[in-house]
Amino acid sequence: MSGKTIVFIHGLFMNPKSWSPWISLFEKIGYTCYAPAYPYHEGEPEELRKKPSAKLNNLTLDEVYKSISSFILSLPESPILIGHSMGGLIVQKLLANNIGLAGIAIDSAPPKGIVSSKWSFLKSNLPVINPLQGNTVFLPGLKWFHYAFCHLMTMEQAKASYNQLVVPESRNIPRSSAGKDGNIDFKKPHAPLLIIAGEKDHIVPAAMNKKNFLAYKANTGILNFKLFENRTHFICAQENWEEVANYIADWLSKLP
Repeated sequence: MSGKTIVFIHGLFMNPKSWSPWISLFEKIGYTCYAPAYPYHEGEPEELRKKPSAKLNNLTLDEVYKSISSFILSLPESPILIGHSMGGLIVQKLLANNIGLAGIAIDSAPPKGIVSSKWSFLKSNLPVINPLQGNTVFLPGLKWFHYAFCHLMTMEQAKASYNQLVVPESRNIPRSSAGKDGNIDFKKPHAPLLIIAGEKDHIVPAAMNKKNFLAYKANTGILNFKLFENRTHFICAQENWEEVANYIADWLSKLP
């Protein structure tokens, strides 16, 4: 593939800092990399946790999508898109709107209509979208983060990652993703798309990622699925994350 620009799109409870090691890796192999922040997600995670922006209260997926797509359309060339979690769903939305040369959706948040009754999915997501909490900002706790993101790590390891990376979040981004903001036209032709799942993911179970993959109709474009064993939702920072990144680099190198 001739494109040498990558835009990394972070997921919920994270900001661009989570992509720093990936940017270093891909820059070393010749890519120009960007990692835009969602609105009100800019800054150091520790400071954001201390003083969450009140503007997070009403932030929706549609607003995030418009912010990210505007950034991408301002670039000098069409980029490759790599997104994690809600960022993965944004990648799918961008490709559906003919934005991006190719997309990689890692542990993608489910598009509208892709559902799961698995207990880990419900336990991880219900505290975030809980309607009884209104539009208050969701500040992840360490115990929740450990269960939802990185349960294969020790609590001490999870605490270190939490302190370094976790940010407060809008409840209305995941809420809105279950409605029209999360709609994907699975029958529409799309640029090459790779969907990656972590076998041990709690918050977006691997079976849900497989449903997402299978929802696309035949002959709409290059579409691949890859399951990484013993990976949680923290797949992009978990031990041996380089294996995932190198797999993506190799997949990109083989595209027409």
